[in-house]
Amino acid sequence: MSITIYSSQQKEKVPFIPLEEGKVRMYVCGITAYDRCHIGHARSAVVFDVICRYLRKRGFKVIFVRNFTDIDDKIINRSKEEGISVKELSEREIANFYEDMERLGVKRADIEPRATAHIPEIISLIERLIKNGNAYCTSNGDVYFRVRSFPDYGNLSGRNIDELRAGARIEVGEAKEDPLDFALWKASKPGEPEWDSPWGKGRPGWHIECSAMSMKYLGKTIDIHGGGLDLIFPHHENEKAQSEAANNAPFVRYWMHNGFVTIKGEKMSKSLGNFVTIKDILSEFHPEALRLFLLSKHYRSPLDYSPELLRGNEVSLMRCYNALYEAKEALKRTTTKKKRPISDKAQEAYSLISAMSERFFQAMDDDFNTAKAIGLLFEAVRMLNILTEEAKKRQSALYCPVIEGSIEAIIEMGDVLGILKEDPQVLIEEKKITYLEKIGVSKEIIEEKIAARNEARANKDWETADKIRDELAQKGIVLMDTPDGTRWNVNITN
Repeated sequence: MSITIYSSQQKEKVPFIPLEEGKVRMYVCGITAYDRCHIGHARSAVVFDVICRYLRKRGFKVIFVRNFTDIDDKIINRSKEEGISVKELSEREIANFYEDMERLGVKRADIEPRATAHIPEIISLIERLIKNGNAYCTSNGDVYFRVRSFPDYGNLSGRNIDELRAGARIEVGEAKEDPLDFALWKASKPGEPEWDSPWGKGRPGWHIECSAMSMKYLGKTIDIHGGGLDLIFPHHENEKAQSEAANNAPFVRYWMHNGFVTIKGEKMSKSLGNFVTIKDILSEFHPEALRLFLLSKHYRSPLDYSPELLRGNEVSLMRCYNALYEAKEALKRTTTKKKRPISDKAQEAYSLISAMSERFFQAMDDDFNTAKAIGLLFEAVRMLNILTEEAKKRQSALYCPVIEGSIEAIIEMGDVLGILKEDPQVLIEEKKITYLEKIGVSKEIIEEKIAARNEARANKDWETADKIRDELAQKGIVLMDTPDGTRWNVNITN
């Protein structure tokens, strides 16, 4: 099955055919480095991380570029508030971004350019636009893109240029020919960072940096350009206009945009003050639980955040890890010389895991439908539990290859989503310790209780044995009787 992608420009799913066979040029708009990243930034980062992972899994050579905006009005204003330089602020927030992304398991892009390191490329692109008649310099040294010189303006966002003009205004100090025209270069103001240019000292506008950096590293036409839904207009519309006007060639083959993260239905944003930082979330929840939450809806759909939903995803994550842990424990007990045949129930479970794996990749081929893919992963995990229980009963060496194959299939699905990367035994032991500290019970006390219960069972004192089991269960401690003795775990819903 071929991959289909929803094109934001065409407003429909279309077959994915890259410009060059087997190779994908992908550019995703990165952060404006002036504050800690919030969960909205996390969604975009995780979504395009998974898209890149999947394309590579399917055999494509992906060149992935994600930029940093390190000069901007917001950065300048925040640096003044904090009394530090623009460079100090942007460097700090880029370092914070890397810290957050590393914890989230988001791989670094192949190329991560910064706007301030590409001033010559930006100036060269602006000069070309002026030469083509698509841009003009004002008397104060500002340079604007002449929107009406580009007939297709509004094509990406689906907006009518005359309706846009009716609502546009020229701000004080601007010398535009038309209210719709947007800044390519801004003349310097006292105390702001500045660079020399043919139009005087100044700095680049926001939109021009992405076009210049994309062209430098990926060429005139790229396969995928991504970002949040809020970037379609004006940022991506302006990028498209200036790039195509400069090159007389299509800029992007597939525009992709992820939906908003909301809180109680309202868009999360720093300007509204209703955002939750990645750092704060990861102080309470496992990073893979956040990834799972961010991928639990289709990337184009809105995603409403709540701690309760995140807690539910953490429980689901731990169920997956617990299933892998139990399956590996079962493997230890099935490496005997016994050759009892695999039961029909186990064989059916194994066949269903294979089917779920195949359908998982079909879901990802269909516009990277992670919501459906996660459901199929969970179903495969449920089948693994059935297979594991059958293996425990029979303790036959014939179960080894099917359990190993099932674990491998589930890990492969998890790898596409960027989850199930930890050692199940280590993670579960850590969860046990954390939980015991929370309820104030030591491992020694639990072992003593288990020993007392084993003694009661040996004496056929079933009432005492059940009482001990129930007492531990009330504390969230689950006992499991196996041929190798009694094991314990914590209730993963706690």
